[in-house]
Amino acid sequence: MSEQLVIPPLPHAGLLDFLELSKSRIVLMVLITTAAGFLFAAPHVDPLLMLHTLVGTALVAAGTNALNQYVERDRDAKMHRTRTRPLPAGRMTPRTALVFSSAIAVLGTLYLGLAVNWLTAALGAFTLTSYIFVYTPLKRVSTICTLIGAIPGAIPPLMGWTAATNTLGLGGWIVFGILFLWQLPHFMAISWMYRDDYARGGFAMLSVRNTDGAAVARQAIYYTLALLAVSVLPSVFGMAGVVYLVGAAASGAALLAFAIRFFFDRSVHNARSLFMLSNLYLLTVMLLLVVNA
Repeated sequence: MSEQLVIPPLPHAGLLDFLELSKSRIVLMVLITTAAGFLFAAPHVDPLLMLHTLVGTALVAAGTNALNQYVERDRDAKMHRTRTRPLPAGRMTPRTALVFSSAIAVLGTLYLGLAVNWLTAALGAFTLTSYIFVYTPLKRVSTICTLIGAIPGAIPPLMGWTAATNTLGLGGWIVFGILFLWQLPHFMAISWMYRDDYARGGFAMLSVRNTDGAAVARQAIYYTLALLAVSVLPSVFGMAGVVYLVGAAASGAALLAFAIRFFFDRSVHNARSLFMLSNLYLLTVMLLLVVNA
């Protein structure tokens, strides 16, 4: 008898795989900061306009995350924490990921332009292109990638502001600055927690090149101090009240204390504590900004 040719089945991606490809938890955080920027800016909230803003932003953010996984699929396969993602695990073909991510990114940008305004759509397009074509390749060659990557990462609350006002106002730049600086101690903690994985993936992170972590922890402190200064600006310029001022200052002081503790004891446990507190910090400050604007 002649041997039968066995053709392996093509991978079949499910809904959960597309959600993982899009990094749905990160998209949720993006939407929280976008909503905060919108509500901070809007003198009178238009619920429909806000809904359009969040839908379009979610599509652009999901497309950006998915494109990033498409570009980095080979490196993801080398790292323990990412090797089970849909692409390196073989549950989704690269072609499927590319078509899906490109389609929703383009759809989200057009949706923002037509349903919100073209300034917000342009910011969304800038976020995607700078993240994929600047930050992503830079991660392989220079430790400055973290600073550069924080720029597109800080755009969502500014998009919320422009969606509500159709202008690039001072308040929008302040919330951009808060999120820009917040990302740096947040990511310093992540990079120390997963420094071995980043080394396996061939990424030029500071945590990989600074083996004792002293520079990583110092930068976490410096950027937290800068964050503390910028976070009080809404009250300085009369955009938020005393409740926000006290809450933002107290939250920043707590984050600084955790960053200092990480400097003196650069354990994974302390890095994780700093990471977790940074998430709580962001949620607290965004909520205070909206409530006490």
